[in-house]
Amino acid sequence: MNFIRKIVKSRSQEDQKLRSELKELLNFSPRTINKYKKAFTHRSVQMLDKNGIPINYERLEFLGDSILGSVIAAYLYKKVPTGTEGYLTQMRSKIVSREHLNELGKDLNLIRFVKSNIDQANVGDNIHGNIFEALVGAIYLDRGYKYCQRFIYENVIVPYVDIEKLEGKITSYKGLIIEWCQKQKKTYKFDTYEDSGNQSIKHFSVKISIDGEQIAKGRATSKKKAEEQASKRVYFVFQKQISES
Repeated sequence: MNFIRKIVKSRSQEDQKLRSELKELLNFSPRTINKYKKAFTHRSVQMLDKNGIPINYERLEFLGDSILGSVIAAYLYKKVPTGTEGYLTQMRSKIVSREHLNELGKDLNLIRFVKSNIDQANVGDNIHGNIFEALVGAIYLDRGYKYCQRFIYENVIVPYVDIEKLEGKITSYKGLIIEWCQKQKKTYKFDTYEDSGNQSIKHFSVKISIDGEQIAKGRATSKKKAEEQASKRVYFVFQKQISES
């Protein structure tokens, strides 16, 4: 019995510590702490509830993504009354881009709350954005839409959303290069291949050619990152032509 009491006491102390830290982060008191604990649980922990359903942040991430998108959409709709559907969609995509969400998660240091059986150095950058979305989902289930809206305004819109800067922000260099090539009737080729060399972690390399001439190379731990890296280099080669087109 003493052993059980120690376990219960230890868990209670952990919950109190998490509640206190979240109150400081969120600027309000969480009601149901288990919702937030779930938002910070990685699937590698392999936890199950009493019905055998996995306990991790992935479903909350899905929910938070939808709520985040709706809050940002409503903000842009009011902020830019002359914006077309295409413009508003593009601006929302820039605000909720994976790169930006990862930055938000890092700025809030959400990784400190995560329970995982994988070393933090090996989980990848996207976990920061995933946890941010899961946190939004947990806030919604715990306190409702208005609290989500306030949290998003305080942590996303007020400190980071500058309409003029966002208009000039490039979210995908690869997409920009492809669009430019198509407009200019240029042929392009992305030659992507696995290139791990002597390293234990898998790497990919890419060579980008335009009109048959190799323009730039890129190398990273994923195809997408390698292609984006090389595309950014292509952009700087043709920056003047692209900006004038």
